[in-house]
Amino acid sequence: MACNCNQTPSTCCGNFFTTETTTSRGQRGPMGPQGPTGPTGPSGGPTGATGPTGATGPTGATGPTGAQGLTGATGPTGATGPTGATPTFTIGSVTTGAPGSIALASITGTPPNYILNLTIPQGPTGPTGATGPTGATGPTGATGPQGTTGTTGTTGATGPTGPQGATGPTGPTGPTGAQGAAGTIGLTGATGPTGATGPTGPTGAQGTTGTIGLTGATGPTGATGPTGPQGATGAEGATGPTGPTGPQGTAGAEGATGPTGPQGATGAEGATGPTGPTGPTGPTGPTGP
Repeated sequence: MACNCNQTPSTCCGNFFTTETTTSRGQRGPMGPQGPTGPTGPSGGPTGATGPTGATGPTGATGPTGAQGLTGATGPTGATGPTGATPTFTIGSVTTGAPGSIALASITGTPPNYILNLTIPQGPTGPTGATGPTGATGPTGATGPQGTTGTTGTTGATGPTGPQGATGPTGPTGPTGAQGAAGTIGLTGATGPTGATGPTGPTGAQGTTGTIGLTGATGPTGATGPTGPQGATGAEGATGPTGPTGPQGTAGAEGATGPTGPQGATGAEGATGPTGPTGPTGPTGPTGP
């Protein structure tokens, strides 16, 4: 309501007039007490739509690493596991490898039973053993009768030299027979094995010396191959069979001494030639002890 100072019924215009009959402004009175708070007005308008999300800002610098925490207490010891089965090893195959090759070992089988297989290279040939002592000479036997001298047969091929047989007892000297005619000298056969020495018979008359054959040409000696590296010493394998003796080649020039090879097998003894004719009986020798 607008304020009209000419109105008479009531106070107006901020209590500037206190009576209906006042015509001049008096002093301002003291301010009255504050009235009670009025009711809350209605809320504002509806909430506006949410604005778009702003762009992600740059990643901040990594902060310093924190101090290492304290070490935790040691956990309790676990229970002891069951005892495993004791393994057993059995020797399987043992193979001889080539000289200078590498020794090999392999394990097959299933736990706890294992099989050990070995490949062991062949070792170098060992040195020749020392010669054994000579046996004692037996007693001299009685002199046997002089046999008839047979004709000289052709000489067979020379066989490999056999081991030296034991020396038999020497018999007494028999009468010397007449000298027989000299036979033709045949080709030299291979030397057969030396048999045991029989008793010594009487000495016959010496025959004429035959002509000496021509000496064959000497063949060249092959070059000695390089010595391979020595392999690890393996377990001693079983002795293999001895190979056959090869044919004898022509004699070559003497080369450098090679390593000692294994001793070849003793060749079969050649057939005995026919007995020659009996020579005349010689004079009677002295009587043996």
